Amino acid sequence: MDPQALQQKISASSVWVNAIREEMASVLVGQENLVNKLLIGLLSNGHILLEGVPGLAKTLAVKALAGSLQAQFARVQFTPDLLPADLIGTMIYNSEEKSFSPKLGPIFANLILADEINRAPAKVQAALLEAMQERQVTIGDHSYALPAPFLVLATQNPIDQEGTYSLPEAQLDRFLLKVIVDYPSRDEELNILDLMASSTVNDTTKAVANTEMIAESRQIVDQIYIDPAVKGYIVDLVQATRDPSKYEGSLKSLIQSGSSPRATINFALAARARAFLEQRAFVTPADIKELAPEILRHRILLSYEAEAENITTDDVIQRLMARVPVP
Repeated sequence: MDPQALQQKISASSVWVNAIREEMASVLVGQENLVNKLLIGLLSNGHILLEGVPGLAKTLAVKALAGSLQAQFARVQFTPDLLPADLIGTMIYNSEEKSFSPKLGPIFANLILADEINRAPAKVQAALLEAMQERQVTIGDHSYALPAPFLVLATQNPIDQEGTYSLPEAQLDRFLLKVIVDYPSRDEELNILDLMASSTVNDTTKAVANTEMIAESRQIVDQIYIDPAVKGYIVDLVQATRDPSKYEGSLKSLIQSGSSPRATINFALAARARAFLEQRAFVTPADIKELAPEILRHRILLSYEAEAENITTDDVIQRLMARVPVP
């Protein structure tokens, strides 16, 4: 498509983006990065993992996004005693008809808030993994397709908090982004005090967009141009996580395993979505650099040596980005 025509389509189709931002801002103070990443997930059809200590409005942000959309929303509180059937549903026996019929669980919605996802046992994570990857679930002998769009927006507390567990690597790889939610600034916390320090807090949003708008925008996002040089930069960054010694010898002992090709695919998806949010018809290296920590941080497995030296995945990513040439 002609770049100018595509630019016009982006401008016309992205009206709902500012409407959602304004609606979420009515109940959420600051957290612009968090809001942008949730919108990128929506545009990329990708699941988002939010990590931060309790009280940083992770759950509120997801509920505010869901309230801004005319879409089905379900919240599931993950606990150690949660069962797969509590999430996906089960087969119910009808004594009158002498037959079994499915009772579908809360996962059959457009937006799923998996609250404190890292508190649930392995069987629940396995059931969720099928839904995240295949966008279907298996109950009994039959598979049931999930509604479109289908996004898992999960929250978790850091793994050193009591009663939490590390998610399986295979499941982590299914998340488009892992977003670290940080503390608000002083000014933002003063605004939070004014907005929330009341016995009657308004934390609901009204619907200003629908799934048809999202679907239309996704079709436009897929047409956003990525230059071959930028594609090469994406591949170089991902491959650097697998063979870091090519760029810095000391990093080889810090990485046990690097990112899968799913990271490469997700780079392109998320970068196009970010360009759409920025009203651009093309992806720039700045898009890749801005997204790199959230694309890669949950896809790099550090060695024991790195953990002993208190080196984080973000530290490794920054060192790699400083070495990989930018086009």
